[in-house]
Parts: sequence; C-alpha cells; structure tokens
Amino acid sequence: MTRSARRTRRTFQLAGAGVAALLALSACSSSDSGSDSGSGSDSGSGSGGSDKVSGTVNVFAAASLTESFTELGKTFEKEHPGTKVVFNFGGSDSLAAGITSGAPADVFASASPKTMKVVTDAGAAAGTPATFVRNRLEIATLPGNPDGVSSLKDLTGDDLKVVLCDKTVPCGAAAHKALTAADLKLTPVSYEEDVKSALNKVVLKEADAAVVYKTDVQAAGDKVEGVEFPESAKAVNDYPITLLKDAPNSAAGKAFMELVRSAEGQKVLTGAGFTAP
Repeated sequence: MTRSARRTRRTFQLAGAGVAALLALSACSSSDSGSDSGSGSDSGSGSGGSDKVSGTVNVFAAASLTESFTELGKTFEKEHPGTKVVFNFGGSDSLAAGITSGAPADVFASASPKTMKVVTDAGAAAGTPATFVRNRLEIATLPGNPDGVSSLKDLTGDDLKVVLCDKTVPCGAAAHKALTAADLKLTPVSYEEDVKSALNKVVLKEADAAVVYKTDVQAAGDKVEGVEFPESAKAVNDYPITLLKDAPNSAAGKAFMELVRSAEGQKVLTGAGFTAP
C-alpha cells in the first residue's frame, strides 16, 4: 500500500471515530433530556403510571366512609408503590376540630358542608372543597325487623329502644332534620359520637333500631335490616373533600383525591350505596 493510500485510510478512520463519538454524545444528551422530562411529569398530580408520589398519606374521613375509603386506600397503594394511606375515621365534627387544632393531615373528607365549613373558616383548607358523593338516611333494625318498623313514626313509641347520632355530627343533624320534616319528636336511649357507634348498638342488640346512613346499613349486611322512609329525602347529605393547607404530603394527597373523584373511585363509592353528586 502506498504512503498516500495509507494516509487516506487513516483519515477515514479518524472521521469514523469522530462520527461515532458525536452519535454517542447525542444519544447521551437525548437520554438526559428524556430523564428530565420524566422528572417533570412525575411532579404532576394526575392519575396514571407516570406519577411518582411516595410516602404516607394521612386522610381524615367521616366514619361512614370507612369501608369504601379503606378499599380505595388499598387501590392507591397498589397503583403508587412506596405509598401508605393512613386513615383517621370518626365523627366529622371531631375530625374538623382536630384539623383546626393542628393535627397533621393531608386530606379531609366530611359528611356535611357544615363540618367542612369549620375547616375552611379556620383557613385550614387548600382551595375550595368539592362534593364527591351524597348519602341519605335509613332505619337500621334488628335482623328480620321483629318489631315491624315501617316508618319514622314507628320509632317514637315507648316500647322501642332507639339510638341516634349526636346532633353535632352530620348523621345526627340529618336525623333531626328528617324528624322535623315529619313533625315528630323522638327521645333516644342514647346519642352516639358517630354513625358506626349508633349502628353498632343495633348489631350488638343493645338497641332495637337506629337512624343511620343507607351505606352503613348496606355495609352491615345481614347483621341488621334496613327500612327506608320518605322523610330521608329532606335530609340528604353532601360529602365534600379537600386538600389541607398544611398537608405534610400534598402531592400524594392530591393524587388520593383524584382517585376518589375518578370513575374508578366513584364506582367503589356508588357500589357502597352512595350516590353521585
């Protein structure tokens, strides 16, 4: 091979190496750009596989949401590996009081706008709460309804032990509203701190009947029997939900709220007996 030919071959080799280096650099740059783009999408709060929320989500929710939210919590953890949903279920009034006193929480789901207002008036909500479901009352009786309860008026007799939720919690306020609409007065054997406590009195046969939510009657299965009454239409409760202003994990809180309000979340909630807003 002549010296000129060797020089030409050497030039082609150097040129080829330069092109390869440029291609490698371009690929690296493209990869870095894709990584940055993915990071940006991860910070979003929409639902989907690209979200990268993590950590614990603290949800304060009305007692009547226990079964449906517990199911949604499991779904959330499955869809977002590395997260854990911790629930505090109870009477909406006590939950609101805890939030305004500084209890760490990301999301608050109340059983009435009135108890939600306690939180918004205190400036503890981030944004405007949105109604995500509605609920109405039913009478829970002993299995088989041995006392033949067929109306709200039947609960006013002296021969029945009836329990109600305390008037300060949404289920109690709704029951009071229904009784007022029916022009009836009822003296219960006890007022309970939340709807689950009222229902449990019947489940344990410590009471003959309780005015609770339709969803709680459904969740109890054959442990109680439900009796509908027309006055319940006068006391339908809206359930608002909000992200909290001082949420320790606002990104995960937003993602949980999106699940609740999604078609998937609404299917779980309506399946539990709630109605769409």
